[in-house]
Amino acid sequence: MKCDNIKVAGTLLFVGSIQFLLCMIIAETLYPNYSASDNYISDLGVGTTSLIFNSSVFLLGVTALASAYFIQHAFNSKIVPVLLILTGIGAMGVGLFPETFPEIHSIASLITFTFGGLAAIMSHKLGKPPFSYFSVLLGAFSLVALALFITDIHLGLGKGGMERMIAYPTLLWAVSFSGYLSSYSPTQSQHKA
Repeated sequence: MKCDNIKVAGTLLFVGSIQFLLCMIIAETLYPNYSASDNYISDLGVGTTSLIFNSSVFLLGVTALASAYFIQHAFNSKIVPVLLILTGIGAMGVGLFPETFPEIHSIASLITFTFGGLAAIMSHKLGKPPFSYFSVLLGAFSLVALALFITDIHLGLGKGGMERMIAYPTLLWAVSFSGYLSSYSPTQSQHKA
């Protein structure tokens, strides 16, 4: 039963992460004159690509919430599920309140980015090396990029490029963590986080 919960958590996180990545790429190609360097990711949430982007990021949030439920039951974990829940709520907020609601959207984005990076870091307690090390590195990279982004330091990447340095490491962690969970076997050591 515990192993089943872990695999369900991994499957949910995989579906949510992958569908969002693919929908983001589709939206970027359909958005007129979109630039990964000059445009924010959330620019995709207004105009012709709004339905694709907003529904996709909302679904990402829903799957993060559901995954957190199964992780909590599988690992009797507290920290990682709470961080995933906050990340999921933030992602749902991004989908419900696009850039046309600037204050709410900014808060939802900050919640998503912050708690997504922290979830990656804290997930090291649920995994074994080398995966646990990579989780910490990806989460830390995302949070450092967030700090640079907030202070308007883009390192020549443009505002959109720097925002991707926040989002992509967390999404890559989510995909890799989902694979780790999906292939979980009862012989793997279990930790609490």
